[in-house]
Amino acid sequence: MPTAIIADDERLMRDQLRMRLGQVWPELEIVGEAKNGDEAIDLVDQLNPDFTFLDIRMPGKTGMEAAAVIGNKSRVVFVTAYDAYAVEAFERGAIDYVLKPPELERLQITVERLKGRLAAPAGATAAAGGGDVNASVAAMLNQLAEKIAAPKKTYLQWIQASIGQDLRMIPVEEILFFRSDEKYTCVQTAKYEALIRKPVRDLAEELDPDLFWQIHRATLVNVNAIEGVTRDIRGRHLVMIKDRTEKLEVSRSFLHLFKQM
Repeated sequence: MPTAIIADDERLMRDQLRMRLGQVWPELEIVGEAKNGDEAIDLVDQLNPDFTFLDIRMPGKTGMEAAAVIGNKSRVVFVTAYDAYAVEAFERGAIDYVLKPPELERLQITVERLKGRLAAPAGATAAAGGGDVNASVAAMLNQLAEKIAAPKKTYLQWIQASIGQDLRMIPVEEILFFRSDEKYTCVQTAKYEALIRKPVRDLAEELDPDLFWQIHRATLVNVNAIEGVTRDIRGRHLVMIKDRTEKLEVSRSFLHLFKQM
């Protein structure tokens, strides 16, 4: 039976690709999964799979960096969400790829190519199989990396919030913390309190994580507003806010943020 590993930092995508591959290639045995390029390299060394499905962009070593290390040990199949330049580059470089999200019809084409590579002599597939990252393929990967390099993420700069009957545009750097209840999220500044309907879980994705730390499922705090951390008689960790009396509880899962404080 042919074997493969899947490397993607998103669990959902790993599960989806595993399921789709099972539908179009039931003989393929998925022998391992990795969350980043470093884990993928380790799994290839341990399991020696025929194929390695590598997400292009992962934390730590990217899929491209991992492919360069894996070399001839396993035939690389890149998994990508970039269906414009990426697909063109893969086709020209004869490198196998899977588009996100994996669709059965397109995945079937990839599987047929992989079966052909598996059946061909090793020497015939070395240059075209994706596993041998030779000079020409490496050059193509470098060009691709430049084209699809992650743009710098932009974060919210202003919050539109309600104060009574008025709407106000609040610069995020003036906000001390956000705290949610069942219906609203309180936006607290040094001078006033306002309300928005957006939950903390959405704000956490849209605010700069270097400026705002999530310390509880219902609380985000401006790092620059933190005076320190204390503990109450119940053993709870509480964040003290500069020039304010209220303290914000820190959930156990977020205590690691304060280890060096």
